[in-house]
Amino acid sequence: MKRSLREIYDSFARTYDQNRGLFDMGEVLSQFYNFLEIKQGELLDLGCGAGEPFARFFVDHGWKVTGVDFSAKMLTMAAKYVPEMKTLCRDMREIDFPAKSFDAITAIYSLFHVPCADHLALFEKMHRWLNPQGRALFTYATKEYTGSDEFDGYKEFLGEELYYSHKTPQDLYKDLINAGFKIVSADYRAIGGETFLWVTVKPD
Repeated sequence: MKRSLREIYDSFARTYDQNRGLFDMGEVLSQFYNFLEIKQGELLDLGCGAGEPFARFFVDHGWKVTGVDFSAKMLTMAAKYVPEMKTLCRDMREIDFPAKSFDAITAIYSLFHVPCADHLALFEKMHRWLNPQGRALFTYATKEYTGSDEFDGYKEFLGEELYYSHKTPQDLYKDLINAGFKIVSADYRAIGGETFLWVTVKPD
């Protein structure tokens, strides 16, 4: 029987320090920060994990950060690396916030672990949570990573079988537009030997 995603990420917490430098996201961080109209506000980090590097970067730039993750052990790591961050141990699909609560939202290496059938509803909530000048950034899996135009299954990562789910980029863009977003950028980036689509959006 396959272990649940929560169990796998709980186990990743034990070896987190060994893999901290595996993914250099400095360029992504700088580009997203430059896209922001508001340079100091409130960030929601969905699937925040241990809070590095995004939550840490924003806290260091004077932001208030709320992190959501369903792995209690990863949030224990977050308390070590980003003690200033408010954390909620919840599934990102089940959480809710008042409208216009955040100036930026990130979902880094997390959204593609959510079934793609749930993506549109999540995008609609993200749109509601953002203020009109806000921006959101997320990582999306594509055939460059899974080998398939559409995918709903398991791939090996750090010795574990992880669940991934994605539509085609074209269908992703349709979901974003239907949720009320305008696409600011969509770039394929190879980081740590893995290629994903990095998408920045803003309320239309």
